Amino acid sequence: MDEKLYKKVKSVGVSNLVFGILIMLFGIGAGIMMLVNGARLLAHKSETLF
Repeated sequence: MDEKLYKKVKSVGVSNLVFGILIMLFGIGAGIMMLVNGARLLAHKSETLF
């Protein structure tokens, strides 16, 4: 019975680690995209008409 518990804990730990890395990469990617788009908007600020 203890062996099943250890296997379950191991698989949950590995999946949590993988999901954490994926979420971090997504967050970093989204932040970089926001910085690039913000810089492009500021660069073309003089061309904007309201």
